[in-house]
Amino acid sequence: MAYSPDTRTFTGARTAQDAVVLDAGLRAYMLRVYNWMASGLLLTAIVAYGIASTDLINAFYAPVQTARGIVVQPTGLAWIAILSPMAFVMVLSFGVNRLSTRAVQGLFWAFCIAMGASLTNIFLQYTGVSIVRTFFITAATFGGMSLYGYVTKSDLTKMGSFLMMGLMGVVIASLVNVFLGSAGLQFVISIIGVLVFVGLTAYDTQRIKSDYVQFSYAEGSDVAARRSVYDSLSLLLNFINLFMLLLQLTGNRNSNN
Repeated sequence: MAYSPDTRTFTGARTAQDAVVLDAGLRAYMLRVYNWMASGLLLTAIVAYGIASTDLINAFYAPVQTARGIVVQPTGLAWIAILSPMAFVMVLSFGVNRLSTRAVQGLFWAFCIAMGASLTNIFLQYTGVSIVRTFFITAATFGGMSLYGYVTKSDLTKMGSFLMMGLMGVVIASLVNVFLGSAGLQFVISIIGVLVFVGLTAYDTQRIKSDYVQFSYAEGSDVAARRSVYDSLSLLLNFINLFMLLLQLTGNRNSNN
């Protein structure tokens, strides 16, 4: 009588082992994503504060005499700094699978520097205490929603299209309000924007997790290195936008603003 091993036991053990390996790889990958995000956020903050606390700020914002008196307005260099982060995001979005790992990392650092330069005006508009307070509020909110997106069993993909529609609405309304200058409209934009980016934080975290599970980036591969930088950029954008919107809602303005 021939001996026939029970392949079901072997398959079950192999499946459990694969699950453990996948889970360990996912945790390592998410840690890398958060490390890139934290490093990028730190560089952004250093650049913003470094410019705002030195004479470099005069190259970005200059006093101009108007009918209402002397006001500080952005220079051409400031507008370049404000618009350039979007260019880096677009290049990374379309080139993450084509560019080398070093190029992707270099573009990420360049984005953080440009973003820091674009945020220098917050130190002119808001008190230092309110900036720090809002940062910690943002960090707590972001951390909670990202954790939720990671552990929840609910499928958040259904929220994706709704959140992107909300984001487009916030962008369009913000552009319109540049010309209207309505404080009431800006308040509504900020409220809706906070809700959108809170949702995007959870959604993007789950998307990053799902993409890793689906494609299983090999540890140490160029694909994993590039994707971790790109995924961190998504979370970093959510954090910065959430911070700016909360600052508009809760920040205390300087006495000269």
